[in-house]
Amino acid sequence: MRKTTLLLISALMASPFMSRADEGMWLPILLEKNMATMTELGFQLTANDIYNINQACVKDAIVALDGGSCTASFVSADGLLMTNHHCGYSEIQSHSTVENDLLTNGFVARSKAEELPNPGKSAWLLVRAEDITDQILSQIPEGSTEAVRDSIIGPLCDTIISHATDSTHYSAEIEAMFFGNYYYLFIYEIFNDVRLVAAPPESVGKFGADTDNWMWPRHTGDFSMFRVYCAPDSTPAEYAEENVPYHPKHFLPISLGGYKENDFAFVMGYPGSTDRYFSSWETEAEMKAVNDVRAMVRGAKQDIWEKFMDGDEKIRIQYASKFARSSNYWKYSIGQNRSLKRLHVVDKKRELEAEFTKWMNADEARKAKYGNALDKIEDGVMQNLAYNEAITYFVETQFYGFESAYFALKLSRYLQNLTQKGADPEYVETIRQQVDEKAAEFFKDYNHEVDRQTAKEMIRLFMKNVPSEFYPEYITKTVLGKYKGNVDKFVDDAYAKSVFCDKAKFEAFAKNPTSKVLLNDPLAIAGNDNYDKYVFLNGLCYNGEDKRQEGMRLFVAGLMEMQPDKLFSPDANSTMRLTYGTIGGYHPADAVTYDYKTTLDGVMEKENPAEREFNVPAKLKEIWQKKDYGRYGNPDGTMNVCFTTNNDITGGNSGSPVMNAKGELIGLAFDGNWESMSGDITFEPELQKCIVVDIRYVLLILDKYFDAQNLIGEMKFAN
Repeated sequence: MRKTTLLLISALMASPFMSRADEGMWLPILLEKNMATMTELGFQLTANDIYNINQACVKDAIVALDGGSCTASFVSADGLLMTNHHCGYSEIQSHSTVENDLLTNGFVARSKAEELPNPGKSAWLLVRAEDITDQILSQIPEGSTEAVRDSIIGPLCDTIISHATDSTHYSAEIEAMFFGNYYYLFIYEIFNDVRLVAAPPESVGKFGADTDNWMWPRHTGDFSMFRVYCAPDSTPAEYAEENVPYHPKHFLPISLGGYKENDFAFVMGYPGSTDRYFSSWETEAEMKAVNDVRAMVRGAKQDIWEKFMDGDEKIRIQYASKFARSSNYWKYSIGQNRSLKRLHVVDKKRELEAEFTKWMNADEARKAKYGNALDKIEDGVMQNLAYNEAITYFVETQFYGFESAYFALKLSRYLQNLTQKGADPEYVETIRQQVDEKAAEFFKDYNHEVDRQTAKEMIRLFMKNVPSEFYPEYITKTVLGKYKGNVDKFVDDAYAKSVFCDKAKFEAFAKNPTSKVLLNDPLAIAGNDNYDKYVFLNGLCYNGEDKRQEGMRLFVAGLMEMQPDKLFSPDANSTMRLTYGTIGGYHPADAVTYDYKTTLDGVMEKENPAEREFNVPAKLKEIWQKKDYGRYGNPDGTMNVCFTTNNDITGGNSGSPVMNAKGELIGLAFDGNWESMSGDITFEPELQKCIVVDIRYVLLILDKYFDAQNLIGEMKFAN
């Protein structure tokens, strides 16, 4: 899910399911501007209840996982976090083995002592945010070029961040909004001891998997649970046995009262990236240079991986998380291009640009200020189109697709330091420890034969689709030169010789590395050549990107001036946002109507023992047969699983709490719907849906499936 639009969209399509969808990922510090609309829709809290730096509020319960890759929320006074299963998938996978397969069986810690540490995982808590636009823009001379602006803004931001965090343990980031027309400072407290507490089996948490991904109706119990730990004085600390559970300022009460159609719902989280202000040229470039390439390359890679995974349990576990990450945006890319074409988004963008041009030309002052905006955008995009397409191929085939060469690239510099004579012994030991840790992490989920076969296909795809002037040197000099274009022979020889694709070879080499071996290792050469050409291509983009950025800054400023009564929302950029809307279904096509909720009956209807995606655990089937739903079921004897709202969300919102009008947790956002895959570039009020796992289904799994009374007992339930 991704991107905030300025298209002038007509009134909502008449439908019994349609309440007004409100486009916008709103900054909580500016929420007062939205309160009238939110209250009209049913909201029962105040702006201060959402964001307040002087007292506990909802924002204190919202957590960015790993800086914003996903969102989580506190659901207990002891730092218990709720997020999506797919947000914890890599951690669940990392703790899984053939003998103890947490992916298949699920996991619940029966005590805090059983909770599993996850090196590298972090929880970011927003302390405060501040509008610093005047501090930044007042220092930039009128008419400055993008290069001059950057040279001023960079050091100025460093100074502001240093001042804001001085004598504290806080971290800070400054984010540009509206293409550099506004700037905001965000202060964070970052906790690095985040332990896995619970996860359902894949047959619940990933039910439907790739087939149902981005689709509605959905029947997925997409949740997992973590706990944040801190030092005894409540400050962040690295993992240590003496650490204690963190006590948040606020945690979310859980509603067992359910919901009905048209009920108010709001989402808070850390949406990652949207491009709603994209021009027509940028939209077309995204479709061609990114989506088309990504879908084709990942599809080919996944076909290879899947064959190996289907035939070997160890490989299935090793590649489960990698496959899930790859397939998510493979399907996204296909769906986004499909929706952009079906909804004629490029044509609508052109209509807006024509309206902007007419408005601009009607006034000489506006023409002088904004006259070059669209030309600069077009020039910048077209100048970089071929470069950006090649860059996407590098990322998808040479970095993400060619595992051992990328591993060699990342480790080469560390290993080179170990070859230096006379180096400080303490420094050498630190580097050696880092090498050992990174190698253990890599080889745990690596298979030589899978990677060897994948590398052959990735190199062939790269050579077939990228102009030869953009080839890295290992292809021009070795594959085409020494091997006369025989990719299979090159890969076979490289994998036979290299120390980076064999665990035993690498460990032996790492104990006594030499520059000679590093400089002659074929996969290290390939990795470094890829990086050099990638950096070169990015360098070629600087001039065109400066043009595009300047054009977009002027275009967006002009749009705000052209529509003075419109309340504008900044594009998502992994900062905390709130979106609001209502619960309801939708009408995606002629004679097709979708209800707003699904039930456990639908899980059983989809069951297919022959397909891993649609296996149903025997215990869950027993709960369904007995209708043993306890306080989580409906009065009519059904059990809700998922529901939809029209909240504006994107990637990074995964795991975000979905709350009712009182700020009580009713579900976890985990996906968008197939019909609105263009939503990161243009908001579609008739179609845009947030797919949510019902919190009562989460509790059913914890209570009736796992009997995790220790966790149920920690939570607070609303009356």
